[in-house]
Amino acid sequence: MESVPEYQPGSQADFERLYRNSYRRILGTLITMLRDREAAEDCTQDAFERAFKAWNTWRPDAPAEAWLHRIAINVAINGQRRERLQEVGAVLRRIGRPAEPADPALLIERSDLLEALRKLPPKQAAAIVLRHYHGYSNREIGIALGVPERTVASRLAAARARLQELLHGTSIASRKNG
Repeated sequence: MESVPEYQPGSQADFERLYRNSYRRILGTLITMLRDREAAEDCTQDAFERAFKAWNTWRPDAPAEAWLHRIAINVAINGQRRERLQEVGAVLRRIGRPAEPADPALLIERSDLLEALRKLPPKQAAAIVLRHYHGYSNREIGIALGVPERTVASRLAAARARLQELLHGTSIASRKNG
């Protein structure tokens, strides 16, 4: 005799039952993870919303609540990453920008560089700014971003390589090569 799965993918009634049966456990997991009830409640709601949108794609070969936990944990981790990046932005705003140089040629170069920095992924741009604008070490950058020093080193290397590509042919690149 074949067993009938506890929930059917795509069934709205089953999703509502899954919500009622697992909400507290999911919330408890996220409160423990995030140590902030309000943030955990937000992430739990976001997780259920995402799960509902993907409910048709859930496969009964894995328990529905385990699938839901994976979604919730990913939502929380991504939320923490976003929060850290916002904190870095706040630190940079608090520290302020260095004074603009008087040399107009440097201003032009800087605008090319600024435009190239905007094209980098945010994590790489943050590492470059913290290193080259503020002079922080890899260790200090790692602490500021909440990542290991090796991660900082790879982000800096990737950012430098991408900046070289982006700045190829500009006055900055030709001055460095000339």
